[in-house]
Amino acid sequence: MVNIFLFLSVLFLLTFLFGRLMEKIKMPWVFSALILGSFLAFYNPFSSITSSSTFVFLANLGMYFLLFMIGLEIDLKELKTQSKFIVSSTFFIIFFEMVFGSLIVHFVFGYNWVISLIVALSFATVGEAILIPILDEFKIVNTKLGQMIIGIGTLDDIIEVVALIMAVVLIGSSIHSNVNIGMILFSLLVLFILAMGLTKLKREGEKFKFLNIETLFLFTLSILFLFLGVGDYADSAPLAALLAGICLKTFIPTERLKLIESEIKTMTYGFFAPIFFLWAGSVMDMQYLFTYPLLILLVVLVSKGAKLLGTYIVAHKKIGVKKSILLGLGLSVRFSTSIIIIKILFDSGLITAGLYSVIIASSIIFNLIIPLVFSHLLVRWNIVKSKKV
Repeated sequence: MVNIFLFLSVLFLLTFLFGRLMEKIKMPWVFSALILGSFLAFYNPFSSITSSSTFVFLANLGMYFLLFMIGLEIDLKELKTQSKFIVSSTFFIIFFEMVFGSLIVHFVFGYNWVISLIVALSFATVGEAILIPILDEFKIVNTKLGQMIIGIGTLDDIIEVVALIMAVVLIGSSIHSNVNIGMILFSLLVLFILAMGLTKLKREGEKFKFLNIETLFLFTLSILFLFLGVGDYADSAPLAALLAGICLKTFIPTERLKLIESEIKTMTYGFFAPIFFLWAGSVMDMQYLFTYPLLILLVVLVSKGAKLLGTYIVAHKKIGVKKSILLGLGLSVRFSTSIIIIKILFDSGLITAGLYSVIIASSIIFNLIIPLVFSHLLVRWNIVKSKKV
C-alpha cells in the first residue's frame, strides 16, 4: 500500500515532468498539478490519502501560502499611481463580466444573487502572471498594450481582495449561530488591528534590515500563523493570510523583503502549491461534466464574450480593434486567486460539486488555450515580428 510520502514523491516528480511540457505552451508549470488532480477525479486509487486529514491540512496550507504570496506581491503604492483610464477600464471590464456571469450562475445553476455575484466576481478576476512572460518574450511589456494588461491586472488585485472578503463574510454568516457572532466580530476586529498596527510601524521595521535571512524568515512565519490563528476563530483564515502578506510587505524593509519573497515563493510553489492544486482538481465531479458538457462551453463563451466585448468598448478607440481583442484575451486568463475563492465556497457547502467542476474545467480550458492564441495573434496581426514560441 502506498503511503503519503511515496504519494508526494510521485506527485512532485509528475508535476515537474508535466510542468516542463506546460511551460512550452506558456502555462505556469504549477498548473500541471491541477490537471493531474483532474485525472484523479476520473479514477482515484489513492482516495484514502487525498482525503486524509494530513493531506487536507497540507493542501490548506498551500492555499494559505498562495494567498500570503499574493498579499506580498500587492503593491499599494503602484495601485495609487494607475491612470484614470486604467482604473475606469478595470472596473468596467470586471463589472461587465460579473453581470453576465451572475446571470448565468443564477438562472442556469439556480443560486441566489449573492452567491451568483461572488462566483462571477471570482472568475472575472485576472491571472496576469501567466501573460507577463509572453509580453516579456515579445518585448512588448513597455508598449501601450503591455502596460494596459499589467496595469489592469495589478489593479485587479483590489477586486480579488473584495471577492475574498465577500466569500469569507458569507461563509461566516451561513455557518455560525447568533451565539458566536461576538467571537466572529472580535476575531475580525483583532485581525484588522494587527493589520493596521504593522502598517503603522514601518519605521520600527527598519530595524529588521540587520537580521539574517533565517531569523527574518522565522519572524515572517510567526506573523503569518498569528494572523491565521486569529482569523480561524471567525472562519476567515484565507483573508487573514492575504492580510498578513499585505502588512508584511509594508513592514519589512524592501531590500530584505526581496530575499524573504524568494524564500517563501520557493517553499510555496515548490512544496505546498502542487498539493493544493492536486487537491482542487481531484474533487471535481467528472460525471457531472460528462453529463452536462455544454455547461462548460456556455461558461467559457459567456465569460470570454463578456471580457472581449468589455475591452472592445473601453479600449478600441485608444489602441485599435485588434489590440483591444488581444487585451480581452490577455485578461481572460485566471490563476490561483479565482480557484482559491471557488474552492472556499465549495468546501463551505455554498456551491455544489457541479458548479465547482464547471468553473475549474473552464479555468483549465482558458489557461491552456489563451496563451497559445494570444501568442499566435501577436504574430499573425503583425503586432510583433515572427518568433518561435
